Amino acid sequence: MSKNFDLTKFDKYKEDNRREVKKANGGLPKSLWESYSSFANTDGGVIILGVEENEDGTWATTGLKHPEKLIKEFWDLVNNEDMVSLNLLKDSDVAIHNVDGDTIIVIEVPRANRQDRPVYIKNDMFKYTYKRNFEGDYRCTKAQVLAMLRDQTEDTSDMKIVDWMPLSDLNQDTVQGYRNMHQNASDKHPFSRLTDEEYLRSIGAAGVSKEDGELHPTTAGLLMFGNDFDIVREFPEYFLDYQEKLDPSIRWTDRLWSTSGTWSGNVFDFFLRVYSKIAIGLKVPFKQEGIMRVDDTPIHKAVREALVNCLSNADYFGVRGVVIRKTPTELILENPGYIRTGKIQMKKGGVSDPRNKTILKMFNLLDIGERSGSGVPNIFNVWSDEGWAEPLLEEEDNPDRTRLTLVFGKQAKKTSEENKRRKQAKKTSEENKRSKTEENEERIKAYLKKNGECKTSEIAEMLSLSESRARAIISSMDEVEAIGNTTNRRYKMKNM
Repeated sequence: MSKNFDLTKFDKYKEDNRREVKKANGGLPKSLWESYSSFANTDGGVIILGVEENEDGTWATTGLKHPEKLIKEFWDLVNNEDMVSLNLLKDSDVAIHNVDGDTIIVIEVPRANRQDRPVYIKNDMFKYTYKRNFEGDYRCTKAQVLAMLRDQTEDTSDMKIVDWMPLSDLNQDTVQGYRNMHQNASDKHPFSRLTDEEYLRSIGAAGVSKEDGELHPTTAGLLMFGNDFDIVREFPEYFLDYQEKLDPSIRWTDRLWSTSGTWSGNVFDFFLRVYSKIAIGLKVPFKQEGIMRVDDTPIHKAVREALVNCLSNADYFGVRGVVIRKTPTELILENPGYIRTGKIQMKKGGVSDPRNKTILKMFNLLDIGERSGSGVPNIFNVWSDEGWAEPLLEEEDNPDRTRLTLVFGKQAKKTSEENKRRKQAKKTSEENKRSKTEENEERIKAYLKKNGECKTSEIAEMLSLSESRARAIISSMDEVEAIGNTTNRRYKMKNM
């Protein structure tokens, strides 16, 4: 049985970000392919044909007259590159079931590997690529499609050679600071005898350009050791921000940002400065091994791991930058970019797929960061060992962002606070959903008043939503009436 669909729980299901139902009485609905694309580009899910959604969100079977014919049509189209860019399915992913005497078809769509994304339809990557959120299927922006394309290659974006920049423009204080830390971490490392140029090439911070045969920084070297004013030439949206709010009466107890002009603004200096600020505030009792005090506790290591994970997985082309927030009770780490392995796999561990492999390698040389995919599970384990509230790992869409929230405190105390926060987050999400739907309804009314009768596809295009989602919004609007049959349906404002 599918992990997203259990026949015995049918009566308890409602549509969500992993399940989509469609009546399919008149054949395969066009919106099926939007859902296929959105599930493939997000976390996977199931499409269930022969089912409709009631007003209260529950499901009711409508049945299918010729399921075998629908399945044949489905396989013909999913293997047609003019309809779908890639068939991700195997035979067992499509199955016929019987519910209360009605026949339904369940289609399990897996999450596509990053090498295969974006999965799009109608032979148009930038117009018909979809992702999934609480609003249903939504059309990806050009920036989201470009982000998926950047993540396809094995050579991550931090390996590119920056031909326009001489190696001497790197911040030499940062380079020497890094070399000193590397020497302390491994005093007999063979790289310690190299010149600066040889050393930077060996750690992946520099490479020989095909353009002029000279040594130039890589984008990893630029990010780790450059100056902010040079970094933004290659990464226009680059921004690092640390916000500390320990006193509610003061906006910022402390703040550090990359464009301030008071320091280099690069990733490595940001890591050092931010970690020192976080570590000082960790009220963790020291431990002893024999007569020796051990200040570097598992919590300190977990926080370092979280910070490196954030910096090495950031999409530095993405908007809003890296943001680290510290309060007396929690630490929040945000970075632009979705999770390349998916949230479920990241929490499970065992698969390492950093967005910036070379940056992670540089931290690894300092004995910081995990390459085995065990970093995030270790953080969860440390928090569990302390009896603290479970870390919260979240993804946001449009723009793509990843957020890790670490709450400091005992489980019993923090569970209540965490539940309160989760309830508020759920309430806010529902309010946002209602607000977004109301906003879309107003946009539809204005569009129809201006343009008269319109097709679902035209309204969906205007809203940047899938046709199925646009149709669902229109059907709930009393002020709008449908004209024509299902195949040629148009909409207009009533009394116009």
